[in-house]
Amino acid sequence: MSGHSKWHSIKHKKGAADQARAKLFAKLIRQIEVAAREGGPDPDASPTLRSMVQKARDSSVPVDTIERAIKRGSGDLEGVRYEPVTYEGYATNGVAVLAECLTDNRNRTGQEVKNVFTRNGGSLAEPGAVSWQFERKGVILLEKSAATEDDLMLAALDAGAEDIADDGDTWQVTTGPSDLHAVRTAIETAGISVQSSELTMLPTTSVALGDETAARAVIRVIDALEEIDDVQSVYANFDIPDDVLQAVLA
Repeated sequence: MSGHSKWHSIKHKKGAADQARAKLFAKLIRQIEVAAREGGPDPDASPTLRSMVQKARDSSVPVDTIERAIKRGSGDLEGVRYEPVTYEGYATNGVAVLAECLTDNRNRTGQEVKNVFTRNGGSLAEPGAVSWQFERKGVILLEKSAATEDDLMLAALDAGAEDIADDGDTWQVTTGPSDLHAVRTAIETAGISVQSSELTMLPTTSVALGDETAARAVIRVIDALEEIDDVQSVYANFDIPDDVLQAVLA
């Protein structure tokens, strides 16, 4: 299985706390926006906003995220247009990385992405240097207990799925981008519960990371990129043996 494919499913397994954290962040940010809209953008003059800002800080919401929420609430950022931009680079051990972003300031986002690479032993690459190593695909994840392989194959392959992979306690179904919805619908129509589905970028080749140090270094880059507010998705072409991966996630 490709590195990103494995990481895609592993993030679901380890991501319960991360997901809860993300939901908390979104809730707090919305509260800050409402407080700034109703009481003004100055925390010192608005007890409600001051309380919300403190709560966000206690929950480790980044300061720049809080500031942007206040500006959106006060109207300073009303009508801001976000544009898509993809940054390409290399993590340690020559692992190719794509970072898909939505930004209202390319200079800011580009600098933040570049800083992540350089701080972690990687480098930002020119457009096109990395993207050729990936292709757009649909990915559907299911708990292994949701269906037998035969039942899943019958439902998914007939609907246009390209591949079904066994990843321990999950099934991963790969489709063409335009077939994702139809394949998921067919699986669910067959009475099989789906864990998640999304359009993603899968690597066409993978870099083997055979030891814990190398694996941690690459995952550190991915995690740091995902912490950037403007970064929406991160893809990388690495493969980690199961025993090493379990040690990294322990």
